[in-house]
Amino acid sequence: MDVDSKRAHIISALDTKSLIKIEAYNKCFDVFVELKDLLHEMSGEINEQVASSRLVKTEYRDRGKFEAQLQVASDMLIFSMHTNIFKFNREHSVLSTEYVKAAEENAYCGIINIYDFLADSFKYNRSADEGYLIARIFVNKNKHFFVEGKRQGRYSYDTFGTQELTRELLTDVIETAILYSVEFDLLVPPYDTQKIIAVEQVNTKIENSKIQTGKRLGYRFNSDDV
Repeated sequence: MDVDSKRAHIISALDTKSLIKIEAYNKCFDVFVELKDLLHEMSGEINEQVASSRLVKTEYRDRGKFEAQLQVASDMLIFSMHTNIFKFNREHSVLSTEYVKAAEENAYCGIINIYDFLADSFKYNRSADEGYLIARIFVNKNKHFFVEGKRQGRYSYDTFGTQELTRELLTDVIETAILYSVEFDLLVPPYDTQKIIAVEQVNTKIENSKIQTGKRLGYRFNSDDV
């Protein structure tokens, strides 16, 4: 490829691929802004309806442009939008859909991740505690979407391209994630993973402790229904 051909190829890539990525980013960011608005709204509505809201609270917090959190009783859900746009690897099933086969550019997506942590991990600054990815939302330049995650089969890759991510659908995705996290119980870790402890771990204050806590610590957390 000569110099002129390379320059033409660069210009073509900027006019097509880069523009597609910008459009996908903008659509995903619009969804994330709406998601934060929904979380704030849900927090107030749930608190009004829960009989024991003085003891069991739901609290929303905006953590910046690309992150938000929702505490639901003992759970802390973290919603995080990645700042980059992704394309899927060759083995991913979404590439076999007619929607992507018809236009390869449809496969460029922004990602919003939803993680489930224990609220006490943040309250007591237990930095070694683990959280779990329970869902991730993919959004392309047309605001078409699909979701990978726990109990999110209704919006799997084979529905990609069939509908835009409306406020109503986004609400359903969020509520599914919340319900899963509430029903996702903290299990007693296996004895053999806890039987040895260092003096440092005992002497350090609990809020700075390196003793890990997680809902499935010591167990395998599988993407069994992703």
